[in-house]
Amino acid sequence: SLAELEALCTHLYIGTDLTQRIEAEKALLELIDSPECLSKCQLLLEQGTTSYAQLLAATCLSKLVSRVSPLPVEQRIDIRNYILNYVASQPKLAPFVIQALIQVIAKITKSGWFEVQKDRFVFREIIADVKTFLQGAMEHCIIGVIILSELTQEMNLVDYSKPSAKHRKIATSFRDSSLKDILVLACSLLKEILGKPLNLQDQDQQNLVMQVLKLVLNCLNFDFIGSSADESADDLCTVQIPTTWRTIFLEPETLDLFFNLYHSLPPLLSQLALSCLVQFASTRRSLFSSPERAKYLGNLIKGVKRILENPQGLSDPGNYHEFCRFLARLKTNYQLGELVMVKEYPEVIRLIANFTITSLQHWEFAPNSVHYLLTLWQRMVASVPFVKSTEPHLLDTYAPEIMKAFITSRLESVAVVVRDNLDDPLDDTTTVFQQLEQLCTVSRCEYEKTCTLLVQLFDQNAQNYQKLLHSTSGITVDMAVQEVCILLLQK
Repeated sequence: SLAELEALCTHLYIGTDLTQRIEAEKALLELIDSPECLSKCQLLLEQGTTSYAQLLAATCLSKLVSRVSPLPVEQRIDIRNYILNYVASQPKLAPFVIQALIQVIAKITKSGWFEVQKDRFVFREIIADVKTFLQGAMEHCIIGVIILSELTQEMNLVDYSKPSAKHRKIATSFRDSSLKDILVLACSLLKEILGKPLNLQDQDQQNLVMQVLKLVLNCLNFDFIGSSADESADDLCTVQIPTTWRTIFLEPETLDLFFNLYHSLPPLLSQLALSCLVQFASTRRSLFSSPERAKYLGNLIKGVKRILENPQGLSDPGNYHEFCRFLARLKTNYQLGELVMVKEYPEVIRLIANFTITSLQHWEFAPNSVHYLLTLWQRMVASVPFVKSTEPHLLDTYAPEIMKAFITSRLESVAVVVRDNLDDPLDDTTTVFQQLEQLCTVSRCEYEKTCTLLVQLFDQNAQNYQKLLHSTSGITVDMAVQEVCILLLQK
């Protein structure tokens, strides 16, 4: 009965009794194997009184369509069409219910991608179905975007319990037949949104922008060549954009769109715009000819300059982190010789240096983000011997300033840590070792300046320590501070 099913939902999702939850999970498995599964799911969706009832129905359907032995084609088409009509008629469902139901559609579409009925790839019609959502009210437009986003994610998701060759074949076909159109559609929606006055107090409009940006990010994060790259290896990431996408990337309006979105949106959304720009900055070099690549890089650098000249948004930790990733990716994908040829390079390298110095001076803030800034400077300095351009790289001016900011800020942190009995950031040996390894390269640029600074600071701290030793007051905290500073300088 409906009452029994809803009691099952309560035990399964919000129950605190472990025994009841185990019994509920057992009943769920029995329900999936039951011939009445579909009718029970329909009962929960149409007459259930809580969101958890609808979630249970979505969970059952997801497991049902994911079986090794698939349901008949007609039945899967019926389930897909039923869910599409259901979410269209119930746009005010809880977000997690909509997400779960749309995941069922994505699973059905992926598993049936190559299935033909009456000379049609029947499960690929989902893209056309979504366009009817996008032409409707704001609520329906949001649902349509979520469908495309979940579908893109599902197509990119490797199920290791199934043959990888089949997954790759489906993913490649989806990439070639649909992914570019989805990206173009998402960018068109963003242009349309940006072309009208933004009402950031409207929750639906905020949600729409968020979902479209997530869709773009899912498109750009797609595993285009089947490399299944380790996402943790961020430093090595190059986005293998297909050649057929060249026209999108060659249009300056594409990059301008995301820079404009960053400057127009609140932090939660502007962070997503920056995440998209990180992927744009990581586009494989071979997508462009040399003149095209220089032009593309020039547009990226103009965007960097604009952000650094209007740095208010970088006070948000999410924006700050993504911007640091963006800067590091620029150097990963472009050579120093190419960077110095950009007209705005002298001004931009000065702004980046000032941004880095300010970041290092706030030693207590965002070590994970600072890692990307130090990666940028490490790679810039390491590239100096290979630059053949006559244009000045200016690193001999700024690298010593970066070193000075790091050294002095770490020495200044000692007094605060000792006096306030804070956790010592230098106790994180993994981070410290990684930073010193990066700075080892940076220090080689104008090493004499860094060496002179170290000697000067060491002598100064040693003299202060000697004075305290001979002082009658014997201030032990000050002595401890000087001792730690001297040890740091020795290291």
